[in-house]
Amino acid sequence: MSDSSDRDRLSQALAAIDAANADDPFTLSVDGVALPKEQTHAEMMSRWVRELNPEASEELLLAARAHHIRRWMIPRSTFPAGRSAYLRWRRALHSVHAELTAAILEDCGYPRRSVERVAALVAKAELLQAGDPDAQTLEDALSLVFFDTQLEPLLDDLDDRQLRRALGRTWRKMSPSGQAAARDLDLSERAIETLTRLVDGFADE
Repeated sequence: MSDSSDRDRLSQALAAIDAANADDPFTLSVDGVALPKEQTHAEMMSRWVRELNPEASEELLLAARAHHIRRWMIPRSTFPAGRSAYLRWRRALHSVHAELTAAILEDCGYPRRSVERVAALVAKAELLQAGDPDAQTLEDALSLVFFDTQLEPLLDDLDDRQLRRALGRTWRKMSPSGQAAARDLDLSERAIETLTRLVDGFADE
């Protein structure tokens, strides 16, 4: 297939993923404008993946865009409280994300190998623990989106101990380059001070 056809196929797939996320009932405010939450997160993921890895493969770009496709379909409230139920909810989400993404890519004419690779990245599939570099890039991008969009609200909702635990889980899954990018985020002075103080403390543990 020609480069032009490859670009057309990628554009078609990204547009289909965006369309699937466009009717998200939840919104995220960006510069005062309310936008569909998961569609906006997906676009932020794409930007971060390209910044972290300018040579990102087509499969990685697709996984970044589809990582939380139609996440609202399975609310957290459909599972009981507690850590074990939370992990079951996450696994259920990963499965749905992978299935929806695979169906879109098949419709766009992607070969089975590419469909399976993207689905595995979206579903996590223990790739991060195995040291897969694309899975690490996705984890870094996801963590950066988390810091960029959720750190500020958490400062008001969690005490210092809770913040330390929440940020620590995220920080320890990031690569050194991802952590460096997090330190350069354009956050409020309060958020920067909190993030710096807590992550510097992680280094001493």
